[in-house]
Amino acid sequence: MTIKVAIVEDVQEIRESFVSLINRARGVRCIVSYGTAEEALRGLSDVHVDVVLMDIELPGMSGIDCVRALKVKQPALECMMLTMFENEERVFQSLAAGASGYIVKRAASGKLIEAIKELHGGGSPMSPQIARQIVTAFRQPFSFPTAANSLTKREEEILSLLSKGYRYQEIADALFISVETVRTHIHRMYEKLHVRSRSEAIIKTLQHQ
Repeated sequence: MTIKVAIVEDVQEIRESFVSLINRARGVRCIVSYGTAEEALRGLSDVHVDVVLMDIELPGMSGIDCVRALKVKQPALECMMLTMFENEERVFQSLAAGASGYIVKRAASGKLIEAIKELHGGGSPMSPQIARQIVTAFRQPFSFPTAANSLTKREEEILSLLSKGYRYQEIADALFISVETVRTHIHRMYEKLHVRSRSEAIIKTLQHQ
């Protein structure tokens, strides 16, 4: 069985190099590629693929937002992020949006085919440095239950949206409040949870589930 792959990457040279790499390998085939998230959302509504390789920093809609939208329409679709950055917050935003893999581009060329097959087989391929960030983050000690009990209903709603990868403006729109109000709630919530960033708040949420 051939694994059908789609690529979403705005830099043409990088996109073409990945397409060529995939189509030279056995058992995988890149059948479509797109330069923007908007093109991908339109195109993938009519094309069946098994795996989507998604750049994060795209013009217009981000790759993280694109993954979130694709997973709503096609929950079984497997998505793997391709990125230049080893950013902890981006990692957790991507996973919260529905991605199951996260590969740094400079390490991808030698491991991409293996990662696609691993993802399609139910695994979660990640660059070693990304995996180390996640392991390190989950080793951080904290006392969550007491802090969680002190959150207001609104703070719990905002924390839930943060864990899904929503941005401040998206949270404001979803809850019909201003961005400044969102910032105020988040600041208070971080103080209660004894965290300093969205990723730390998400880690605490995941560990307490």
